[in-house]
Amino acid sequence: MTDPTPSNDAHLEDAIRRTRDGDKAAFETVIRRFEKPLRSWLAGHVPPGIDVDEVAQRTFVAAYCRLSDYQPGTQFAAWLFTIARFQLRTETTRLRRIADYHSRYGPDLLQRELDRRSEEAPQRWDTRLDSLHLCLDALSEPLRRFVDWRYEEEIPLEEMAVRCGRSVAAVKKQLWKARQALQQCVETRLARAEGGLQ
Repeated sequence: MTDPTPSNDAHLEDAIRRTRDGDKAAFETVIRRFEKPLRSWLAGHVPPGIDVDEVAQRTFVAAYCRLSDYQPGTQFAAWLFTIARFQLRTETTRLRRIADYHSRYGPDLLQRELDRRSEEAPQRWDTRLDSLHLCLDALSEPLRRFVDWRYEEEIPLEEMAVRCGRSVAAVKKQLWKARQALQQCVETRLARAEGGLQ
């Protein structure tokens, strides 16, 4: 990937030197210079399911942490894009492993969970559903909005990201937080209900 401005110009090299000398804010110059070219390159190379913003952020973090490895006066863009290729390869490998795991063990785990749930008393499911309704009502307004968008209105993640002005990864994180909060709340209520019956 070639950058329209030389990657070894004095301003960039000065920002790199200052960053290496401890001026963390100087790295902002590096990010501003390469953010758009890096994201554009990643957008053309990422397979489906990988978040460009996430890989770009990891690339900049890795570059910052390994800035002492960069040889001043050489092609910084080439060095940075090499890190980006490595980060992209790492993320692709991680997702392949997850997909492989789910394809091998997912059906078995799902069947076990279905078997376990079918053995539960119907009253417990009524209690669980009542608890879920109460926990939804107690959820904070921002998290409740994400839950409503996703599960009531069935809005795609991309549209949710546009609506709230965040990345898809940030939306996924909010949904994860909401599910965690609901699960903990339901389990706490069930434990109290069962404790009261004893």
